[in-house]
Amino acid sequence: MLIGVILAIAIGVIILAWIVSYNSLVKHRNWVEESWAQIDVQLKRRFDLIPNLVETVKGYATHEQETLTKVIEKRNVIAEPNASRSERVEQDAELNGLLRQLFALSESYPDLKANQNFLQLQEELAGTENKIAYARQAYNSMVMRYNTKVDSFPSNFIASVHSFTRNDMLDIPDEEKEPVQVRF
Repeated sequence: MLIGVILAIAIGVIILAWIVSYNSLVKHRNWVEESWAQIDVQLKRRFDLIPNLVETVKGYATHEQETLTKVIEKRNVIAEPNASRSERVEQDAELNGLLRQLFALSESYPDLKANQNFLQLQEELAGTENKIAYARQAYNSMVMRYNTKVDSFPSNFIASVHSFTRNDMLDIPDEEKEPVQVRF
């Protein structure tokens, strides 16, 4: 009788621990998804700003059509619903480089540089880029917590049984890792 009660309690504790660990994995996985959604929100904001920026620049920089076309092409690739996260991150890095080129054009066109609409769009885009960077940091933090749960005992056993897999963190593109050249 006593052994039966002890066995029932032990089984109850194991089941309870399993449930708690499983729910914790689900919670962490959902946090990862929510933090990715925050990146998506900011990318959508930037997605909406780019056409206005391109139209503003078009009026002044007619000789820079190739850069403007590339910006729009990258914008559309990022918006492709079937693109994977890694593809979107890679395309986003290329878009960042193109946007830097676009803003560098303003140096060649003083009227554009003084255009209030351009300046406002540039400021909004810079603010959005900061929000994207923050959202990426939050995503990586959530992925690290989730991956720790997936890899730690005993939740790693539960994760493997229920097909919870590690997520990849967002990396900085190689060109952004290089030191910035400052010349006076």
